[in-house]
Amino acid sequence: MANSKPYRITSITEIHRLMGLPKPHHPLISIVDLKGLRNDTGIEAVVFDLYVISMKRGCDGLHYGQQKYDFDEGLMAFMSPGQVLRGEENGVPPDLDGWMLFVHSDFLWNTPLATKIKRYEYFSYATSEALFLSDKEEVLINDLVKNVKTEYYSNMDKFSQDIIISHLETLLNYAERFYQRQFITRKITNHQVLNQVEEILRTYLNNEALLSEGLPTVRYFADALNMSSKYLSSLLKQLTGQTMQQIIHEKLIEKAKEKLSTTSMSVSEIAYQLGFEHPQSFNKLFKSKTKQSPLDFRQSFN
Repeated sequence: MANSKPYRITSITEIHRLMGLPKPHHPLISIVDLKGLRNDTGIEAVVFDLYVISMKRGCDGLHYGQQKYDFDEGLMAFMSPGQVLRGEENGVPPDLDGWMLFVHSDFLWNTPLATKIKRYEYFSYATSEALFLSDKEEVLINDLVKNVKTEYYSNMDKFSQDIIISHLETLLNYAERFYQRQFITRKITNHQVLNQVEEILRTYLNNEALLSEGLPTVRYFADALNMSSKYLSSLLKQLTGQTMQQIIHEKLIEKAKEKLSTTSMSVSEIAYQLGFEHPQSFNKLFKSKTKQSPLDFRQSFN
């Protein structure tokens, strides 16, 4: 019977053992080919205490957020230590091809990439929010991985780590570029997400949630859209140039203007209805966005 609790993998050696592979050439980094990979471990989900970068082909039927994987291109996913990876519902596809690159954080120790890798937000995306590569992009990424393989399978010397890390950083920078491209090329789907965000926010502002729950968080929208918070934030930044907080504040100001111009409610009452515990915070936000105080704005209508 398969295990329901995620199985924690703490080392490269353990990965090779579970996959029935020979011992790794290096204890802190490994590249595993997926073609013909065994799938008889009985493990449904794993937690890696490692960075994992993967490239897959033959993954028809996967979903990207709420959208089905809809073209036959290379698919990349990125995981940071502590994330859960679950297997395919129907097992590993028979024609699955690609590779997985495992990097222990100790391999990056005392290098600039040890700090920089935390700034690549796609390591916090859900595995369903994968990066879809064009043929040219896939060739470029695979060439970089071939360079890593060359060093990995060579007799390692004092230069090997720096050379591998240099190739890794180049790969991560290209992935950043390709994700930005993906936000643009999937405009129809992405603008549907933006419309959903606006509808969720409109509904939230029009009910009693503000009074009981306060202002909504990025996580609130991400959960409603079945996305990760980081992916949603990156997507909105690319589409609108604004953060989720800025979008929320913009809609709040619109709501505040409506109440100031059409009701006789006091500024304090309006602030409370809009989820502000202290009127001073509302006044400060309103003035920063409109260059007027709420009272000055109201008086301009009288």
